[in-house]
Amino acid sequence: MTLTPTSASISDHATSADAQLRQGFGPRVRKLHARIGKAHHQAEGMAFSKALLAGQATPLQLAALLRALMPAYRLIEEQAPAAAAQLGSHDLPWRSLARSAALEHDVATLQVLPPTPTSTAGAMWLEQLRALALQAPHRLMAHVYVRYGGDLSGGQQLAQQAGAILERNGLPCPSFWLFERPIAELKAALHHGFEQLQLSDSEEQELLEEAEAAFHATQALLAELGELA
Repeated sequence: MTLTPTSASISDHATSADAQLRQGFGPRVRKLHARIGKAHHQAEGMAFSKALLAGQATPLQLAALLRALMPAYRLIEEQAPAAAAQLGSHDLPWRSLARSAALEHDVATLQVLPPTPTSTAGAMWLEQLRALALQAPHRLMAHVYVRYGGDLSGGQQLAQQAGAILERNGLPCPSFWLFERPIAELKAALHHGFEQLQLSDSEEQELLEEAEAAFHATQALLAELGELA
């Protein structure tokens, strides 16, 4: 894999298919994108994000990222399908979106690297998800949207850089960002599933608020990874 460093933001790598998809956004997805836009750009501007986009992140930082994400994705995939069904959404492609098996594979592959500190940000995010699964399933769904939506969008650009960095260091490319179904197809299915959610006005507002909180959790993790350098 050839490493192509870039100083541009993740948002600059949208494809024509992305542009067409945006034109077809439903009202809830439009609200979600409007709400998280600022936090998204803040996350892109953090030291680790910029280093990764420039091809300058280290294999150990990437290992720490995948290790920190694994428990949270496992919980999401255990709890979110029932939460979505409870809220009236039955068409989300959970099997195709699921990332925990890929994370387990990648983490095992990267065990050749030194151990990394337990992620405080990751542990706090995991506790937050546990509480939401029990008390506010509509808020849990905000984390589903931010995580999977990000993996299908900017995560695809990050995957190219992460794979090149690991390959350059004699390590296999991560499978975390690889999906078996076409990306545009999965994005459309994700958006459709979120439009299906049957929410009250107050729950809708809380979904939008929690989407911002999900990005703040990501920012806390990114800050940790920046310090690991």
